[in-house]
Amino acid sequence: MPTSAASAREILTGLHDVMASRAAAQVKLNKVVKIIAEAMRSEVCSIYLLRDGVLELFATVGLNQSAVHVTKLGMGEGLVGTIAKQVSVLNLAEAANHPEYAYRPETGEELFHSFAGVPIVRRERAIGVLSVQHAEPRAYDEIEIEALQTVAMVLSELIANAGLADQAASASEIARDQGSARLAGLRLVTGMAAGVAVFHQPRVTIEHTVAEDTEAERHRVYSAFGKMREQIDSMTSGAEFGTAGEHHDILETYKMFAYDEGWSRRINEAIDSGLTAEAAIERVRQRMQMRMRDIDDPLLQERMHDLDDLSNRLLRIVSGQLGTAAQMGLRGDAILVARNLGPAELLEYDRRRLKGVILEEGSLTAHVTIVARAMGIPMLGRVRGIRQAVSEGDEILLDGSEGAAFVRPTSAVEEAFTAKLAVSQKQRAEFAALRDLPAITADGTRVTVMVNAGLRDDAAAIHLVGADGIGLFRTEFQFLVSAALPRRESQQRLYRSVLESAGDKPVIFRTLDVGGDKALPYLQSGDGDDQEENPAMGWRALRLALDRDGLLKAQARALLEAAAGRQLNIMFPMVSEPWEFDAAREIVEQQKNWLAERRKLLPSRISYGAMLEVPALAETLDLLLPKIDFLSIGTNDLTQFLFAADRAHPKLAERYDWLSPAILRFLARIVRQASAAGVPVGVCGEMGGRTLEAMALIGLGIERFSITPVAVGPIKAMIRSLDRSALLPVMEQLLATPPSDMRGTLSRWAEDNGIFIG
Repeated sequence: MPTSAASAREILTGLHDVMASRAAAQVKLNKVVKIIAEAMRSEVCSIYLLRDGVLELFATVGLNQSAVHVTKLGMGEGLVGTIAKQVSVLNLAEAANHPEYAYRPETGEELFHSFAGVPIVRRERAIGVLSVQHAEPRAYDEIEIEALQTVAMVLSELIANAGLADQAASASEIARDQGSARLAGLRLVTGMAAGVAVFHQPRVTIEHTVAEDTEAERHRVYSAFGKMREQIDSMTSGAEFGTAGEHHDILETYKMFAYDEGWSRRINEAIDSGLTAEAAIERVRQRMQMRMRDIDDPLLQERMHDLDDLSNRLLRIVSGQLGTAAQMGLRGDAILVARNLGPAELLEYDRRRLKGVILEEGSLTAHVTIVARAMGIPMLGRVRGIRQAVSEGDEILLDGSEGAAFVRPTSAVEEAFTAKLAVSQKQRAEFAALRDLPAITADGTRVTVMVNAGLRDDAAAIHLVGADGIGLFRTEFQFLVSAALPRRESQQRLYRSVLESAGDKPVIFRTLDVGGDKALPYLQSGDGDDQEENPAMGWRALRLALDRDGLLKAQARALLEAAAGRQLNIMFPMVSEPWEFDAAREIVEQQKNWLAERRKLLPSRISYGAMLEVPALAETLDLLLPKIDFLSIGTNDLTQFLFAADRAHPKLAERYDWLSPAILRFLARIVRQASAAGVPVGVCGEMGGRTLEAMALIGLGIERFSITPVAVGPIKAMIRSLDRSALLPVMEQLLATPPSDMRGTLSRWAEDNGIFIG
């Protein structure tokens, strides 16, 4: 078996000689399996090729020769079919124990226990499988699997050039006969958009895999790295968001990977094994993608996506195929289609032409999602098979609010979309007309409508939508998009710029809410075990900040300095017991005293608040309320804790209603207690951004909301159409004797009373 790059190169040299010969393709493959078997000291080596939609045993050493061209497996059938269908590796000490094992008596394979197989890939689709087997039950070493994968890459070239296997169909060819399609996905950035499908980048087809001159290939890679780093440096210095703030932090993280020595070293090792520069880059990328499938941490997955993005860029440079859709220029309204995007690549596109983005992967916390949201570009993620279902130039209608994309739409779908878009545009115009009007109910109650924010540019939304301020500034965003712990000076600059953008409108800063499901790779628990079974209920938010009080001290100082001469509103997240609030407030007060001793300008006033997200806090409100200036109810976490239901679990997402009597009664009790103590109480969370739910909350006595900016218009319209005095007794009666369908009952009452629900 190969134990170093040198022995791997020996295998490839043998394959190169075979490929260069004038022998028939069958003769070549017969020689190939012998070379691999000898090099890996394997008793069996076999090649299966996809022909007419089935995997045919095309060459073997070790199995019965009479089975060649006779044994056939469908895609997904047996071990070989599973590898091809999933485009993944199987490494088994006992093949027969695998649930997909399918015995073929004509092969004589019952003599062999262990099995390892890798897909032979062309255009990201399997066109065959390369496998080895041993009589001895054993798992194969990683170096053996990597050698097989490297050989499979070289075989792909031989097989494609000889026309031995079914061609790997392009997305265009597959989509051509599929007609209209509705593709569902994850709503990353809401909004509606129409345009033609533009692929972010065609995959570079690698024509030559075995190197003639290793040093020449190494020089090509060094040169490509230099050009790529120049491009990244240019983007980070010229990005439209400027050279400070969170977007800059995202691009700096991207730049860090471009200069990663470990990445370049792995590519060099692949060249040492005998691969060309292009094949070495692709080989390292494939290895990275396979490992990425096993990563559950969304932040680490996002970092891996950045590396995948850079691999594409490097491959285009080294091959001379430089054209991405951004570099070639968009000719009309475009919906961008990609597996994933790096944030820097999104910034390369013409904002006037780019109308929407559809990703095969993507997540709500991804770097590119944060940037797209700031750019106002609708984005749909997790659309599986998008690049197979869509062809270049197809018309696409993207409905971000519905989480759907309509590909090659019928005239009926187009008419419905156009009508919905017209209604949406009309409503936006009506909401815009409310921008400068206060949120006052029909009977004269003033309701405060603020926005949630997390980036520097989000502060501008206050004025664009006519909000009363920022009711929740998520300070953790700066930490989530940074490659390292943000320095106090960097935090201070961000907070000051947000306060300046807000002008005379209030900003409530929520202290750091990281940990648990928002893990930072540079921030570990210190006990060596950071895998939490229930991250939402784990070491996070205020718990983490009190344990690592250096974080809270630095953030408190940054907030105090940023708010010098102004009012500072600080809110602590996930307070479970009053002593946690006391401890956090004491840290801020200590930092204030430290600054006062040095005659630093302090905030004119400091207002302290707590978030009620943990139900336990409701049982000690009588102890907490005298100590706080305001209370905010975080409905997202509170709901999942009350119902013991993970809000991210797809099977539970729709099961528990925010208008459940359990939720409404719980909130009503909190509002009554806070009101009696004279403490303002508000809601910050998705519940407050929905018109019917917000109406119910007003009926409970809530008069302050902090919601997403796009919800401000609809919520204002609802408030201005509502007679609060008529709603209060209705809600009291409904809570006393809950109907079987609370949502339906409230919807009918709203309709009967002319309340705008939308």
